[in-house]
Amino acid sequence: MAVAVLPFLLALAVDLLLFAALHDRLPGRLATHFSGGGTADGYSGRSAYVAVATGLLGGLAVVWAAVVAKGGLGPRGVRRMLAAGYATAGLTGHLMAAVLFANLDADDGGAARLPLWQLAAALGVAVLAAAAGALSARRLAVPPARPRPLGPGAVERLDLAEGELAGWARRAPSRTLCAVGVALLVFGGALTYVYGWGRATAPLACGLLILACSCPHVTVDRHGLTARPTVLPWPRVRIPLDDVERAVSREVNALSEYGGWGYRVRPGRSGLILRSGEAIVVRRAGGREFAVTVADSATAAALLNTLAERSAVR
Repeated sequence: MAVAVLPFLLALAVDLLLFAALHDRLPGRLATHFSGGGTADGYSGRSAYVAVATGLLGGLAVVWAAVVAKGGLGPRGVRRMLAAGYATAGLTGHLMAAVLFANLDADDGGAARLPLWQLAAALGVAVLAAAAGALSARRLAVPPARPRPLGPGAVERLDLAEGELAGWARRAPSRTLCAVGVALLVFGGALTYVYGWGRATAPLACGLLILACSCPHVTVDRHGLTARPTVLPWPRVRIPLDDVERAVSREVNALSEYGGWGYRVRPGRSGLILRSGEAIVVRRAGGREFAVTVADSATAAALLNTLAERSAVR
């Protein structure tokens, strides 16, 4: 965990030391946002700069520490997380420092300029930092992540009479995605109030899209297993009954088994993974597995096994 936090703390320390060293050469009103041409179009005070730098880099450190501390990532997952963390810290730290140098010796923040080459330099720092993070991960003793197999035990089934029809449906909400979507909408609303629609379009559109996909609808019926967004017809995943070898209900770990959240594709398996926890896992006819995190997955798996057997007999 210390290795994951280190780059953010180093970046924060460098930015705060630069701020202290350059304090007397900075204007009272700092330019903190720049247009595509490099001219200043957003401002804040000196204390606000310190607060933003501390909150941003400190918050990122907490997020990365929590993800790594949860464990179960395996060597490859840890290497990727550390590389991404180091890259994020390098990119953020460089841009925060570039803001200080853009304001250096300016009478007012309005005269500050941020040349485009600073963005290229920030990307270069991010690449070098990512390499350093990956090398650091190689020195760590991380146990391999082993996804749990489907298992050789008995497969549950539901008793259905001949000719009896049955179906199962459930929503699989993700509180995290809902919170992110709402936060983006609130942020977009604030941007609309301050700057108008132009700068708010992206966060508002992303917020609506995330909310639309944050509560998929999962069904098991005569068509097989289907998962799709509740309010949108696409994207939709369907596994027909003739492609179902067997299904079980088990706990899954989003990070260690699937490398994150969302629609995930890994060697030998894929899934709609919106959280860690209970999921229906289907072994397909070709040997691959597909998982959906949803409550009451035991009932769904049992019904899917029954319908698949009935379809195979016909």
